[in-house]
Amino acid sequence: MKTAFLFSGQGSHYIGMARELTETYPKYLDYFYRASQILGFDLRLACYCGDEVELAKTSVSQPAILMTSIIAYEVAKSRGIAGTAVAGHSLGEYAAMVCSGMLSFEDGFKVIKARAEAMEYCTRIKPGSMAAVIGKTPEEVEKLCAEIDEFVIPVNYNCPTQTVIAGTDTAIDKAMQKFSEAGIKIVRLNVAGAFHTKLMQTGAERFLESIRHVKFNPPNCQFFSNLYGGELTDFDNMPEYLAQHMVSPVRFTTELEVMAEQGYDSFVECGPGKTLTSFVKKTLPEATAVNIENMGTLRKALEKFGLPD
Repeated sequence: MKTAFLFSGQGSHYIGMARELTETYPKYLDYFYRASQILGFDLRLACYCGDEVELAKTSVSQPAILMTSIIAYEVAKSRGIAGTAVAGHSLGEYAAMVCSGMLSFEDGFKVIKARAEAMEYCTRIKPGSMAAVIGKTPEEVEKLCAEIDEFVIPVNYNCPTQTVIAGTDTAIDKAMQKFSEAGIKIVRLNVAGAFHTKLMQTGAERFLESIRHVKFNPPNCQFFSNLYGGELTDFDNMPEYLAQHMVSPVRFTTELEVMAEQGYDSFVECGPGKTLTSFVKKTLPEATAVNIENMGTLRKALEKFGLPD
C-alpha cells in the first residue's frame, strides 16, 4: 500500500470544525493562538462557534480550513498514519505545503491571509460566479461552455462526472439556463468570484507582490500539483507558481490518475468534509480513501489502517 495525504479546498467549512480534535488533543490549541496573532482575529472562535455568514467570508474560511487540515494531519501522523505524498484541492495545496515542510506554519498563515485578501479585493472589482455540472464528462462540459457567448470556462476538473465552471455573473446565468434546458444537473455555488479564471488576474498580481519575500523549502515528500495535474518537482519559483495557480484550472482528476500510475492506492483526506474522498472513489474505484475531520472519522481511519484506536 502506498499512501498519500489529501487536503480539502474552499467551501468545505462548517461551524464546529476542528473542535473535537483539539478538545481530545489540546496541545494543538496553541496552533490557534499562533495563527490568530498573524490573522488579527480569533480563529478558534470562528471555527468552534462563529457566525456562519462571517465564516463563509474568504478571509475567514480559508485560514479556518487550513487550520483544520493541519490539525487533522498532525493528529493522523501522531496516531501512526504515514504517507509519502501530499496533494491539495485548490486552497488545499497550502495545507499540503505546510504539512510537507515547504512552508513554515507561520508563513503558511501569512501567505493564506495575503491570498484571501487579494481574492476578496478581486471579487469586489470583478465579480463572478461558479457552478458545478454533474453527470457529464469534462469534454461535454467544455463543448457546452464554448457555445455560450460570454466568458465561462471549466475550472475545477474534480472527477470524471463533476466539473465546476466559472465566469461572469451573466455567463453563469446563461449556463444555468442552457444546461438545465438540456436536462443536465447544474448547481450554482455560493461564492463571490470566478476563481481560477482570468477574472482573478488583478488579485493574482497583488498576491504575488505580497509573497515574493516568503521562503519556500523543498518538500519532505512527493508533492502533486493542481496546476500541472502531476508531480511538482521545481520549487525555485513558488511565488510565481502560486499566482498562476490562482488563475488556472484545478486538474484534480488528472492529478489523482498520475498518483495512481505512480502506485498510490490509499488516500487520507485531512480537513473538513469528505469531498475529496468522494472524488477519489469516483476517479479511482479500486483505491482506498478515508477522511479525518473529527474523532469518529479518525477511529474509522485507524481501523482501516489496522492501527489501535
